[in-house]
Amino acid sequence: MPDTPFISIIVPVRNFERTINKTFEYLLNVKYPHDCWEIVIADGGSTDNTLNIVRSWQKDHPFIKLVEIPNCPSPAYARNRALEVVKGDFIFFTDGDCAPCQDWINIMLKHFERDEKIGIVGGEIYTLRVDKDNLTETYCEHFKFNMVAPRYGFINEGYFPELTDKRPTQIAGHRAYFFVTANVAYRKRALDETNAKFWDKPTGEDIDLCVQVRNKGWKLYFAPDAKVDHMHRANFKALRKVWVTYGMAHPPLIKKHAADSMEIVIQFLGKYPKNPVIAFASPVKGFIYIGNFHLMHIFGILSIIGGLLLFSMGHILWLRIATLISLLLTLRTLKSFCHWCWFMMPRKYFFVWCWMKYRTNWSFIVGGLKGSVKNKTFCIEPSF
Repeated sequence: MPDTPFISIIVPVRNFERTINKTFEYLLNVKYPHDCWEIVIADGGSTDNTLNIVRSWQKDHPFIKLVEIPNCPSPAYARNRALEVVKGDFIFFTDGDCAPCQDWINIMLKHFERDEKIGIVGGEIYTLRVDKDNLTETYCEHFKFNMVAPRYGFINEGYFPELTDKRPTQIAGHRAYFFVTANVAYRKRALDETNAKFWDKPTGEDIDLCVQVRNKGWKLYFAPDAKVDHMHRANFKALRKVWVTYGMAHPPLIKKHAADSMEIVIQFLGKYPKNPVIAFASPVKGFIYIGNFHLMHIFGILSIIGGLLLFSMGHILWLRIATLISLLLTLRTLKSFCHWCWFMMPRKYFFVWCWMKYRTNWSFIVGGLKGSVKNKTFCIEPSF
């Protein structure tokens, strides 16, 4: 590897006036020779002040390039357009609401240098608060939204596992090792040899690109010290919409990449991410997660049915016992689901955190079902 390889940083934006200045401040504070990089802003048709902000930064920094894509259908499309013009030996991706650390580039390059078969290096993603009183930002920070290590059971630095069985949970479930485009770098040669491009769907493009590259034998390496801070959604409605799209991304990924099988993941047994899994061949691909979120609804419905039946059949002892057991199990699984929220601060918002957790989990599952109908798969997303 050259001592100072030329690198390209791709940043897709659309109406990012709230955060883009902060992103530029952090990017320009990254320790790397400015004559050996380019920052390519791919604007997908901003209607706010984003373009004016970008152009103001360009005046003093000629290495900032702007690619305008009016009526851009997705961030993936914007990234592909940027890929057509970049010159770097390594392609870094982040977003217009992200703030990389000073050593971001050098840490990533160090790991590429250690092994020529490493095609992708990804770092950890933390939170950068824009408004300290914003409850959505607070929730995302406590939830560790988009963090890599917690997603896989708090893993340490190292290589991601190889693709093995390619069953649905390894493509888009809890065994799906990938890096989101908020903090990832690709070896350009890996993209070229794979002929990999982001797909044109609204979301899931980061997983799809990782799978394309992995299918050709390239390795993925997790470098948590190459951290990026993420400025999260400004309101809860936007956050719920994100979770719907996350769920909708999984069925097309499974349709495209997964083996013909169905998996049932027993989330309430074992320790995440090593929960028991029942897998079997199936003409309909997908997964079904069964955790506290699912169980509290199942037991809750049984409690309601039992309660209604007691009005006319209250003399039947087994029905009274079954209804009581269902009610107790509803309360037990509800307690388990909300347990994590008790440790969020400020605690006076405990019921708000529980409600946010419930609504985002519900949005995730709704998205998976919507995507399943469209792609003829069957995906019941996990309980948080």
